[in-house]
Amino acid sequence: MDFQIIVSNITNPTLLFFLLGILATTVKSDLQIPESTSKFISLYLLFAIGFKGGQELANSTFTSEIIYSILFGLLISSLIPLYTFFILKRKMTISDAGAVAATYGSVSAVTFVSAVSFLETQQISFSGHMVAVMAFMESPAIIVGVILMSRYDKESDSKSSMASITKHSFTNGSVLLILGSLLIGLIADTKQAEGIKPFTTDIFKGFLAIFLLEMGMVTAKRFSAFKKYGLYLSVFAILIPAINGCVVAFASSLVTHDIGNRFIFAILAASASYIAVPAAMKLAAPKADPGLYIPMALGLTFPFNISIGMPVYYSIVTHF
Repeated sequence: MDFQIIVSNITNPTLLFFLLGILATTVKSDLQIPESTSKFISLYLLFAIGFKGGQELANSTFTSEIIYSILFGLLISSLIPLYTFFILKRKMTISDAGAVAATYGSVSAVTFVSAVSFLETQQISFSGHMVAVMAFMESPAIIVGVILMSRYDKESDSKSSMASITKHSFTNGSVLLILGSLLIGLIADTKQAEGIKPFTTDIFKGFLAIFLLEMGMVTAKRFSAFKKYGLYLSVFAILIPAINGCVVAFASSLVTHDIGNRFIFAILAASASYIAVPAAMKLAAPKADPGLYIPMALGLTFPFNISIGMPVYYSIVTHF
């Protein structure tokens, strides 16, 4: 593995702003990002990624690789919650195990955005259809998690809320926006789309840096609530994503030989949702503790992936 890449990633301005956010909360600074501003930036990042992906998809030839990639993504997001659930339920309640399993089977749009920034730093492109793959990978893990809770917890409310949770997983705001932006980018006139390129491209990294600054502050606040759960889940939150990312980095060669696409597959498999899944679990698993799965995803898995994980997965896809 090229340690120069690790150093470069650790000194990336976006990651440094994330660390600044952690520091700000740790020293009890009054630094704050207004909630309305944070929500706008979240929407902007999803919109920009989706629209650019649609534009790239419009300029690419539709091939069997696109279908295989989507199927491969659906397979990943369905298998990960299956095996992690059985690992977790030995130490946790069924509701908590199901919620955590869904968290690690689903994907993080912010980690995806950070991965795109990493690829740009390496001057490597990826196919536009990978944006659609990411969006499709949001829901299966949630559905699998609900099914597992319904199957193994007789007192669970999951069975009665299956219809609601399935609908919610497909109409979740982040999924809807990125799929909608992808579709608009796909059908939009190329010349007309050039007019908003400065908005979707030129200021992207600046908004990402501010967003990660806030993510750092949120991480520091929620991580303290996670400490009471001990070393077992801390190891899980780093080891399982690392295994998922490495395995998929190798396995993705069966679907595509494009380095950028393989890297995106790896980071999607390694990421953990802390937006879509928590919202869904409020309906599906009200007994599951959000003070458990949110800090795991946001306080441990996310920092690991953007600092150490990405260079590791990149090394695998470029050498194997």
